[in-house]
Amino acid sequence: MGELPRETGALVGRRTELDRVARALEPHRVVTLVGVGGVGKTRLARSVAAQVRPGFADGVWWVALSGLRDAELLPHAVAEALPMSHQTSVPVIEALAAYLAERDLLLVLDTCEHLTHELRPVVEELVAAAPGLRILATSRRPLGTAREEVLTVEPLPVPGPRTAPGAGPETGPESDAMVLLMERAAAAVPGFTVTEAGRPALEEVCRQLEGLPLAIELAAARLSELSPGELTDRLSDRVSDRFDVLGEGDAALDDADPVWHQALRTAIGWSHQLCTPAERLLWARLSVFVGSFDLEGAVQVCGDDRLDRGEIPRLLAQLAEKSIITWEPTAAGERYRMLDTIREYGEGWLRSLGEGREFRRRHRTWYVRLARDGDAAWMGADQYLWYERMHAELDNLRLALESCLGSADSRIGLGMAGDLWFLWYACGLAREGRHYLDRALAAFSGPSPLRLKALYALGLALTELGDLPALEECAAEAVPLAARFGEEEDSLAKSVVAVAAALRGDVATVLDVTDALHARHSRSLDSMLSLAGLGSLAVGSHARIAMGMAEEALPGLDEMRQICEKTGENWMRAWGDSIRAQAELALGRIQEAEHSARASLTVKHRMHDNFGSGMCLEALAQCAIAEGEAERAARTLGLAHQLWNTLGRPQVGIPSWVAAHEDCVARTRASLGEQDYDTAFEAGYRTDLDAGIARVLGGAAIA
Repeated sequence: MGELPRETGALVGRRTELDRVARALEPHRVVTLVGVGGVGKTRLARSVAAQVRPGFADGVWWVALSGLRDAELLPHAVAEALPMSHQTSVPVIEALAAYLAERDLLLVLDTCEHLTHELRPVVEELVAAAPGLRILATSRRPLGTAREEVLTVEPLPVPGPRTAPGAGPETGPESDAMVLLMERAAAAVPGFTVTEAGRPALEEVCRQLEGLPLAIELAAARLSELSPGELTDRLSDRVSDRFDVLGEGDAALDDADPVWHQALRTAIGWSHQLCTPAERLLWARLSVFVGSFDLEGAVQVCGDDRLDRGEIPRLLAQLAEKSIITWEPTAAGERYRMLDTIREYGEGWLRSLGEGREFRRRHRTWYVRLARDGDAAWMGADQYLWYERMHAELDNLRLALESCLGSADSRIGLGMAGDLWFLWYACGLAREGRHYLDRALAAFSGPSPLRLKALYALGLALTELGDLPALEECAAEAVPLAARFGEEEDSLAKSVVAVAAALRGDVATVLDVTDALHARHSRSLDSMLSLAGLGSLAVGSHARIAMGMAEEALPGLDEMRQICEKTGENWMRAWGDSIRAQAELALGRIQEAEHSARASLTVKHRMHDNFGSGMCLEALAQCAIAEGEAERAARTLGLAHQLWNTLGRPQVGIPSWVAAHEDCVARTRASLGEQDYDTAFEAGYRTDLDAGIARVLGGAAIA
């Protein structure tokens, strides 16, 4: 179990290091691979993780920390990498510790050097709570924990010096540095071969670059335009005059902590010097992104009178050919990524150009706009696209929010945090949403429609967290604030009131509020195609079922389905199907309930909506016991418990849903007996979540 990052090139050599790290993970709880930038720590860690994965019953899980700048979100980043959702009212670190306490797994924390101080207590708390946990970290410096084993990753072995000019090649196996250079050159230059005449120059390249993998890869990319001899000559010149050529852009590297390896300075500075002026300018401007970015973002942030927007696609392709950036095909479309060491070099040049502040502002402006566009487009046919895109952009969205909330632009940050309601609520990030919304509401407290929307977004997040007291406070502020504005703001406030009433079991209030909302929004399709509009039908139907009026709930669910089918909306359609399953169960229509629950689960699981997936599994367990299949019911309840175990409150504490769950458990226990129930439940609980849900969706019993 666990998803490792895609390989961008095979690991060369490192057999001794692979075995050494794997052995170190047996006695040591925390192993940190340290070394200079570009030495290959991440690639080595990825290969170690793949090698040791069979030895961890609960898998190997990769946590990329390169793009994280808000240290408070460290526990969130770890939780998001695991098959758990941290919609819980307790601190995320506590939820993480509880989740990991019973598991045997390896966490790989990649690129930690900028967070070592803040990461140290997180690692120590998790290791203390979870005896089966091992942590493998990559960093330019040790984490400094008490239980840490530090292993230094050295550059690759280089060819030995030739004994005399024109002497033949050394006997014995090829050095790892030379193998890497040849492999990467063959990938960059179709038909590339090493000739006897060219071999001495290539060996000299490996020696000049001291076996540093990233430096060698950058040099190999240049063999498409330079002969081996020209490459050596250029590098030799670079070594002799690197301080004069680098100029002001190298100042950041002189002050870096830890300092850069000199060979890497040489290779990156030389690559920079050989880029065209337009390529160098784009390289510098792209350094404002963290994590990955797409073409549209690069064009909008980096293009201006000096850098024509129409030229940026071509320049990106050229930078990718030179190994300055990497191209990544993803579920969110084509994206690009820049290694930290190369990005840091670009940052130094951006500062030397005097453009740092301006292009950080442009980055923030673009992501504020992206949040607004996502808000406008979410309730429609492109939800899967927006789900993938916003998760891919999470590091940059976080950076933009941090920039707004940490400056005089807190009002913009409040608006952005509210616009991202769908990311917090629909895409499995409720706890992180609460973090940002609490900060935004505290930073800009004046009455405004922006504040009301942020309260609305917070109310949705609190609903998933099952935090009724905080939700009641949110509703209490939203109602009088909405009275100062218009119908749209009033609908947002009433939506918060409705979900608060649902959590406390006040179904009469739920019905009054949702019927009023439906009457307002049913004036037009556009008005209904909103969370307030469709939510009035979903939550209102829930209230009718809870009041024993399941038949009366169906017309609202039919209307909801028709709107969603007409507009291509999936997420609220899935909630409608989930609630329809409850109505059909109440009416004794078991096969129809199963069909509705599976249709909902297909969408909810694809969007990693653990709350929605849990409710679907609960309905399927109720269907199973109604059909006399008690063992299937118990296994399905066990599978659902994997999700409830990581959420704030099972069934978010809604009384009618809790009662239905308890009734299902009691009937299943009575049918199987205590021992057989516990055995079947445990089997479902221990089943891989993705595999278990796949079997449920296929109609098969959980293995």
